[in-house]
Amino acid sequence: MKMIFHYFVMLLFAFVTVSCSTESIGPAIGSEVENAVEVEQELLGIVNEHRVSLGYNYLDFSLVAYEYANKHTDYMIAKGTINHDNFSARASDISQAVNASYVSENVAKDYDSALEAFQKWLASADHRKTMEGEFTHTAVSVKRNTDGKLYFTQLFYR
Repeated sequence: MKMIFHYFVMLLFAFVTVSCSTESIGPAIGSEVENAVEVEQELLGIVNEHRVSLGYNYLDFSLVAYEYANKHTDYMIAKGTINHDNFSARASDISQAVNASYVSENVAKDYDSALEAFQKWLASADHRKTMEGEFTHTAVSVKRNTDGKLYFTQLFYR
């Protein structure tokens, strides 16, 4: 009888341990939001035109950076705010995937166009420094939330 009780307690302990769940740190992202591709392409063009006008190199599009930018834009939409949450992990993953030595990003929301986002970034010393930095590749993700507001993530690397 004592052995059956001991077996039951161990079985109960195992059940309780397995049935416990953990809570997510961030909001759950159900599905990806559709990209505003025309706005993305326009912003990439504007940034590159600006760089070239200053004598800097043209930035090549990076599919790897685009994937990470999209994930971060979805994350910001789910949270309802712009942020650089998890940037270190994002930068590390990009660096490993493409052998990048440096990664940076600009984020924005609630601007009505690519030109407006660019102008606001240009007016900010930190954002401007990123856009004019010594990078070789970039990608920008632009998506609308359910209220139609645009969210922007642009990643840069060299």
